[in-house]
Amino acid sequence: MAQDNKDKRQRTIVIGAGPVGTLAALYAANRGHDVEVYELRSDLRDPQTVPLNFTKSINLALSERGINAIRQSGPSALLEKIFNDTIPMVGRMIHGESSTGDLYEKSQNYDVHGRAIYAVDRGGLNKALLDELDSMPNVKLVFNHKLTGADFQKRKAWFEISGNPGTDGRNREVEVDFDLMIGADGAHSAARYHLMKYTRMDYQQEYIDTLWCEFQIRPKELRPGEDPDARFRISPNHLHIWPGKDFMFIAIPSFDGSFTCTLFMPSENFVTLDATPSSVPSFFNKYFPGVTSLISPADLISSFTNNPHLPLISIKCNPYHFSDSIVIVGDAAHAMVPFYGQGMNAGLEDIRILFSFFDKYPSILPSDRSKALAEYSAFRKPDAHVINDLALHNYVEMRASTVSPTYALRKWLEENLTLYVPSLGWQTKYSRVSFGNERYSEVMRKSERQGRLLVIGLVGCLTSPVVFGGALVWWRWRKGKLLEWPGWLRS
Repeated sequence: MAQDNKDKRQRTIVIGAGPVGTLAALYAANRGHDVEVYELRSDLRDPQTVPLNFTKSINLALSERGINAIRQSGPSALLEKIFNDTIPMVGRMIHGESSTGDLYEKSQNYDVHGRAIYAVDRGGLNKALLDELDSMPNVKLVFNHKLTGADFQKRKAWFEISGNPGTDGRNREVEVDFDLMIGADGAHSAARYHLMKYTRMDYQQEYIDTLWCEFQIRPKELRPGEDPDARFRISPNHLHIWPGKDFMFIAIPSFDGSFTCTLFMPSENFVTLDATPSSVPSFFNKYFPGVTSLISPADLISSFTNNPHLPLISIKCNPYHFSDSIVIVGDAAHAMVPFYGQGMNAGLEDIRILFSFFDKYPSILPSDRSKALAEYSAFRKPDAHVINDLALHNYVEMRASTVSPTYALRKWLEENLTLYVPSLGWQTKYSRVSFGNERYSEVMRKSERQGRLLVIGLVGCLTSPVVFGGALVWWRWRKGKLLEWPGWLRS
């Protein structure tokens, strides 16, 4: 299909109106595309719209990668509007119980320089992005449209309109022409499903043996004249963790003073508690001490019984595109478990990187678009696979390693090297991931190198002559045989 770069504007359709899809639409619209966003659900700004997983979902943590992607989308006022409804979290707060039965809290800062990640409400973030798109004349938002088919050679897509039956009683279907489709419709992506018919895609899907269930810590009621921060029952500037080795409970602050909480636990434990829901409070008292003083036993039982117990999925695939007509981003391309707080941030970063390749080939000619998509797929794949693996590994760290002396020692060493020997360029892996924009694959390479250097350094210290000699002196003194040393050691 011939296209005139001067006279024709590119028609870009985006599948999915979540944060990643709406940001993609914003980037495309700011480059002069005619943009249409198709969403399976009703308008996501409507409180009556039920999320796909039938819950508020895990609260989002916005970090530098996501912030940078929004910052580079165009309007500075958008980022300011989003930040107005965020809460900075400077670190983790580890909750536990001492051997004497006393409850304790231990803060672990995320970053030696005091940098924070930001708790953000998914609905509020989505609303800000949708409102921005609504104000643009070259953007059309289309809700209640389900992608049911696509021909990526002819660049046609078919959508079923929910609640709009034809004469046969079935929902009416419409055909849409496009130049480019951007699939941002989540882990169970229809765009990816149709893409797989057109390209030889390597695809890997894994469900980990962990389910999650949502709970809530309600805000305190404020008395007249009381400090607004008093509405938070625990520190609002931390991500709270109750580690349980094989499972964990977390709490993330919300702007209204509540905390959205999530229980992560193997499926067999859910089965056991499902059989006797009345035992939920005693289970929390045993493994998550102090929670029952924040959430009443009745509310714990009610949330556990009524809220769904949902799976966690990890998806890797390659490539992310076909020819010049389709590319998938966000969870559609690389769904990950939530334990590094990078799912949304990686998806938003996808958009910034994708459009950097479109800017490299700025014409709307199919040949240039094809080059941009091919280079994007090749560039992004190693980074997406690395962050998927890091997210899986970080579950072990959050539920167990945060109370490990070995973890504390490495964190202490790395933070002190960062602070006192900045010329080394040393940073913790978490800081590189959450507070920078380096490629994930490069972060992994540097982290592995730092780990090897730490091991070499520790071994070197333990085996150096001074340390060895000192240890030998101490041992001989303890044995009372100092005078029996050979003359060459006594001199």
